[in-house]
Amino acid sequence: AIELAIEESLLAEIDEATRSLSMTRDDFVRTALERALSQREIIALERQHAQGYERHPVTSGEFDQWETEQVWEEQ
Repeated sequence: AIELAIEESLLAEIDEATRSLSMTRDDFVRTALERALSQREIIALERQHAQGYERHPVTSGEFDQWETEQVWEEQ
């Protein structure tokens, strides 16, 4: 058994989710932790990406040349 400090607002969301899914808190938290572990590489890459943008923010006009690539023309 472990003890965890969870903000009241997050706990309320967890309780709402467990009721709607007919799960216990233990089952919900266990499932969430298992999913986080299975996605840890994605989570690490997302953090790395965010840190890169914090260190080197996008500059004005940096992606202007790609704007036309974002237009989906009707065929």
